[in-house]
Amino acid sequence: MDIDTFLKAFRYDSRNLYINVCVLVELDQRRKIATLAHQLYQQANDMETEIPQLISATTGQLTQFAEGPSTAYYTLDEAIQGVRNQIERNCNQESPLTGTPTGFTQLDKQSGGLQGSDLIVIVADTSQGKTSLSLSLALNAARTDAGVAIYSLEMKKEQIAARLIATETGIPVNQLLYSPLPPGQIEQIEKGLTRLYGLPVYFDDRSTSQIDTIITSIRNLKMKYNIKGAVVDYLQIMNVNMKGSNKEAQMGEVSRRLKNLALELDIWIMALSQLNRDPLHPAPSLGRLRDSGQIAEAADVVMLIYRPEVYNRTYGEPFQWAGTANTALIEVAKGRNIGLTKFLCGFNPQTCRFYELHDIPRLEKTGKEEPF
Repeated sequence: MDIDTFLKAFRYDSRNLYINVCVLVELDQRRKIATLAHQLYQQANDMETEIPQLISATTGQLTQFAEGPSTAYYTLDEAIQGVRNQIERNCNQESPLTGTPTGFTQLDKQSGGLQGSDLIVIVADTSQGKTSLSLSLALNAARTDAGVAIYSLEMKKEQIAARLIATETGIPVNQLLYSPLPPGQIEQIEKGLTRLYGLPVYFDDRSTSQIDTIITSIRNLKMKYNIKGAVVDYLQIMNVNMKGSNKEAQMGEVSRRLKNLALELDIWIMALSQLNRDPLHPAPSLGRLRDSGQIAEAADVVMLIYRPEVYNRTYGEPFQWAGTANTALIEVAKGRNIGLTKFLCGFNPQTCRFYELHDIPRLEKTGKEEPF
């Protein structure tokens, strides 16, 4: 029996109002499913619609439908109560963090950790450590049982895993992947692996550079494993279905879609971005974001990485006294709701590991280094 036939046969019975309401709700749901199926049929026959875009849009609508009806309208009193509840949680919990720990004390103090619904963009020149920092943050998050999905558009999952193993063992990635190892290092690796096994880090071998495919995958991992965050490496090589548009518009669209997804799923999304080259002024800045200032506009947090030793330079204020060997400056250049900050951390170039510095080395005057 189809819906129309059922409606003709349906008889209202005032003596059982509850059953009548349930029937009408079910009929409404069935009509919505039928409408969605009809839309999908039409779009599937439109050769102008890309398959990944079609899948992503349909998955999003089905997810919203499965979650059931909800209202998006709230009063100021309700919003204030939400803030009061958050304040009470902050006061009652043992940890002062409201988000996912990053492993860096100053960053956690400033931000409360990685916050759900935030788009975090990590920006740096080539070979400054964008991927390494994102993996360090993801690994620190996973240690607190916060599930993280990692999407690399340049590396296989085995290469990413090798980087994570390197951070645990101190054995360089190139030796892990391409060189025979002595027995002592094999034992060292086994010890390191015991600290990695079971961590909630996820990969999707089916993911491509298509933004629609990645969004669909993130939604699936949120539903299946309740992940708290995702890492996307990196923005400039992602593809978006915007025929005839320039790169700036495409990057703006990608950033907005990732931000909207973070809001929808209440997770943090960390995206990596390149800088335009400036050999004369290598210190990073928001103005050098490659392809689009819209990336910074969509982001809640923008973190810049600077390793002056790569350019034979020194740090600027307030760290002009600090040594540059195996150190890096992390600057929160945009911090919606958290403000701005900068701090120094350690960096091991052999294992591509960022780590917290408890004692910052002082600069040794050699006469060779140029100022910031």
